[in-house]
Amino acid sequence: MRKRKTSADHDSSFTGTLLEGSSDLKQCHKKTDAASDPGGSGTAMGRRYRRGGLMWRLRKILIWVLGIYITIPVIIKVCPSIQAKLVFLNFVRVPYFIDLKRPQDQGLNHTRNFYLQPEEGINIGVWHTVPSVMWREAQAKDAEWYDKSFQSSHPVILYLHGNAGTRYTSTQGPLYKTNSVLCSLGYHVVTFDYRGMLSGSPSEKGMTSDALFLYQWIKQRIGQKPLYIWGHSLGTGVATNLVRRLCDRGMPPDSLILESPFTNIREEAKSHPFSMVYRYLPGFDWFFLDSITANDIRFASDENVNHISCPVLILHAEDDAVVPFQLGKKLYDLAAQSKSLNGHKVQFIPFPSSLGYRHKFIYKSPQLPNILSDFLSAPHPHV
Repeated sequence: MRKRKTSADHDSSFTGTLLEGSSDLKQCHKKTDAASDPGGSGTAMGRRYRRGGLMWRLRKILIWVLGIYITIPVIIKVCPSIQAKLVFLNFVRVPYFIDLKRPQDQGLNHTRNFYLQPEEGINIGVWHTVPSVMWREAQAKDAEWYDKSFQSSHPVILYLHGNAGTRYTSTQGPLYKTNSVLCSLGYHVVTFDYRGMLSGSPSEKGMTSDALFLYQWIKQRIGQKPLYIWGHSLGTGVATNLVRRLCDRGMPPDSLILESPFTNIREEAKSHPFSMVYRYLPGFDWFFLDSITANDIRFASDENVNHISCPVLILHAEDDAVVPFQLGKKLYDLAAQSKSLNGHKVQFIPFPSSLGYRHKFIYKSPQLPNILSDFLSAPHPHV
């Protein structure tokens, strides 16, 4: 006797059929996928495509970088005036917002700002900061008072700063801080901006002429009182040029102080951090250094010391990354052997790397007053 199928049996049979159909459908999809992408190569191809795109982008970037790397030396060689701008950096003014006409806004309210004309069409901005002991007396005083202040017993330092920047600051650091230290020790400090800041174009010859003009201007006002020349960084090249001219005329200054000096501009350019990426490029001298020489830029302090006849003090930090310590030491070695400096004091003061003075912080040294006093063989005038 046959058993009748119940509704539950029908539902169970129907469900089984659906499951079997679903299983068949999945297998069908797998076969279709396998047929269209045997071995799953589509995913691998996608990965390879992405990697290929990334490599192409990196290759394009590399080509651009290489193109720029090659183009820069060619441009400098074709247009050597660009190299001159990179040496002087007279187009750089940091910080831009400083009003150089108002040194009192920077806390230098014992400083006078004025302008001189070394030659027709050339104007230079000058700051004269009186010794700190004259600070109260200097408040709100006019040009006549500052001129008369040169007649005090305090000696004078003509300060020649490095490239770029202004008489307030330079790329090497705040110049006014160095001036403040020197003024606190009892010195008049006179500093100026090289031509190219206000008018004219910078050049080694022009900067040296401006320094000579200002030296003579000061000398007319102080008579026989001591006048020292202090140069920093590129300013050391200007300083040795100036002192050589003075010595050739039989009018040497009382002393020359060189802070972070170099031997000559070619050796400094080759040692500068900016030249690192090109230093080992074949033809480096031809592309870069010869372009400097083509602009009549030498700043040959290593030659100048053979024509200088006054005491020379060299200050250099061992961790100076802008002007390497070995260049300052090499200049000292040359000066110590110079016949023209025979009989004059030549001194080299190194500052250990542990002090962290680098290229622009020697003014922080607590030993600086004693160093200057010992070198100049006189107590500081404020004592």
